[in-house]
Amino acid sequence: MTIRVEVDIFSGRSNPVIELDDEASLSLLERLRPASRLDTDGENLSPSFLGYRGFVIREAADYGAWPRRFRLHGGAVTGQGLAHYIEDRAAEHFLASSNGPLRTIDIDLERLRGAIDRAHEMMEWPWWHWHGWPWLNPCACAPIYEPTWWNVPTRQPANNCYNYATNYRSDTFAQPGKAAGAEYGALTCDAVRSAAIADDMIDSPAADNLCPSVGHLVALVIAPGWDFQVSQESRWHVVPQTGWNGGDQRR
Repeated sequence: MTIRVEVDIFSGRSNPVIELDDEASLSLLERLRPASRLDTDGENLSPSFLGYRGFVIREAADYGAWPRRFRLHGGAVTGQGLAHYIEDRAAEHFLASSNGPLRTIDIDLERLRGAIDRAHEMMEWPWWHWHGWPWLNPCACAPIYEPTWWNVPTRQPANNCYNYATNYRSDTFAQPGKAAGAEYGALTCDAVRSAAIADDMIDSPAADNLCPSVGHLVALVIAPGWDFQVSQESRWHVVPQTGWNGGDQRR
């Protein structure tokens, strides 16, 4: 028996996944035992946003009364019939430590630990309870907001933020340039921008985020961040920030 641990940090690209052996699986679940219950209405849970969104734990049901899939984020676990702060609040840091299970995969552990710290801070000081999101004027030709169409088991796992941004269901977990046979070869702004243009995205850096008369703006975020921003007119808006970050319509 093994537990699969997914680092939920990307959206447009596949998330890193590791498999734990039996001993490591039991050790992790011991760390996740309940300390106190979360509010049943989810009030203590942090909002969805780009970047680190915790660890998705799968196949734990083989080890007892755990759901088949649940999430570890900000020192708490949530899933079907599951909503509690964990006994070992450092479990996420352990997974991302230099001696932890993630050391075997290609991921920036130091940056990940920083993101985990921020997630814990958000749980301790839930600022989003008191700050409303700004109202934005959408582009007149923007795709219709259809979360019930996109976020179903037959579509959402095989389509990502790039599919949603281009308003095209491919069921291929699309990547810039892939459809044109010119997929990016490096996670750099220039490479991804060229790949998007190959897909007939329109590049116009002087757009200043103004909605075009035809088409709609699309935001591409590459993490971690740089200190500059490039805007593309019509159907492309790039925010250069090494990995895709985007979101389905739940985020």
